[in-house]
Amino acid sequence: MDGFFSLVQVLRRSVATTGHLRGFLACERSPVYALPVTLSVVLITQNEQTNLAATLESVRPLVGDGRGEIIVVDSGSTDRTVEIARSFGAKVFREPWKGFAAQKNSAMNKATGDWVLQLDADERLEPELAREILDHALPSKAEVQGFWIPRKNFFLGRWIRHGGFYPDPKLRLIRRGAGQFQEYGAHPTIQVTGSTGQLRHALLHNAYPTLGGYLDHMNRYSTSGAEVAIERGYRGFRVSNIVARPLLTFLYNYGCRLGFLDGREGLLLHLYHATYVSWKYAKAWELGSTKQGESR
Repeated sequence: MDGFFSLVQVLRRSVATTGHLRGFLACERSPVYALPVTLSVVLITQNEQTNLAATLESVRPLVGDGRGEIIVVDSGSTDRTVEIARSFGAKVFREPWKGFAAQKNSAMNKATGDWVLQLDADERLEPELAREILDHALPSKAEVQGFWIPRKNFFLGRWIRHGGFYPDPKLRLIRRGAGQFQEYGAHPTIQVTGSTGQLRHALLHNAYPTLGGYLDHMNRYSTSGAEVAIERGYRGFRVSNIVARPLLTFLYNYGCRLGFLDGREGLLLHLYHATYVSWKYAKAWELGSTKQGESR
């Protein structure tokens, strides 16, 4: 009889244990709901394998633990750009090039977060900036629609502190739906409705590590700038635009705005930036002449 009662107790304990195990397994099988996305980091890319990993690594504190997402709109990269983006968990969309503003707006329109941080692929966040966004910007009052972020520009490895290149504030963090980029050549800007704030810590912009890369950029940007100049009515060949304006630009930035304090790098940067101004108006004349000939 004692053996019979012992067997009953063992069976009871087994049933109880099985019940607990079933409950545990049921918890394991219960659906896991994603956290609401607080912040969307959006970028446009084309052959950015050199810069992209550092950029995405810098935003990990903002998007980790399901708090955020990364949106990348790529326009035909032939290098490892898309592979790198996906390795960071980015949602990648391949789209043909539509112009700077349209491409950036397309990326922003895909965001699902309460806030949208737009970055260029050659920009990364200071660690202090990521913390400032989390602690100060995201919990801000409802009437604040966006935040300006200072930017440190690097040329040939040197941080350019003068000549108008710092603090170089950019409106990059906005509430979703609060604004859109407006086309302005190679440098579109976000227009928002409502009040904006200012963050203290900076974006690090390593756009021009080599002279060749800088000149290539200025060649492309001067073409975009020429198109804007045409829209504004600049069509004729004017010495004032092609010679005098670049010279005055150099004297103003290098002298009056203390660009000479940035050493040899400052001299080269402002010299070639003035050349860009000359190229822009020369290309506007060329483009205007071509369009005028086609209309005849």
